[in-house]
Amino acid sequence: MSTLILGIGDLGATKNPDDLVKTFALGSCVAVIMLDPKTRTAGMVHCALPEARINPAKAQERPGYFADSGIPALLREMARHGCDPSGRGFIVKLAGGAKVMDPNDTFNIGKRNLLAAKKILWAHGLGAVAEDVGGNFSRTVTITVHKGEVWLSSPGRPNWKL
Repeated sequence: MSTLILGIGDLGATKNPDDLVKTFALGSCVAVIMLDPKTRTAGMVHCALPEARINPAKAQERPGYFADSGIPALLREMARHGCDPSGRGFIVKLAGGAKVMDPNDTFNIGKRNLLAAKKILWAHGLGAVAEDVGGNFSRTVTITVHKGEVWLSSPGRPNWKL
């Protein structure tokens, strides 16, 4: 068993049933999780900011950093594993988008990330079937590829399934 660890701005996909896909400590960042039941492929992108236009060079280098460039990049990565490039038939889930370092809602990064992710998903004809978002705590996301399950954890809380 190996674990595909995704940091901030990373994305990845695998169809190896023994793999886990994991990202740590989503605060205001949003994880977009895509599961393809047909090919048994799991993918995820860890988006830090909503829009690539604030730093096009970074978006070229690391498209997953931004929701509007990361989600299309994840669809392309899923297609590399034999999935439908449109995402047709995918199960999509969202996690993160918390308010952990902005108690006065000055920047609303978590909320803006979540809205941007939903907007991009909708533009691709996709929508989340489940989400665990908002609040004021960080989340770690783990996907078990063989079961197609998404598990969340946070310090001081029992693990829960999304």
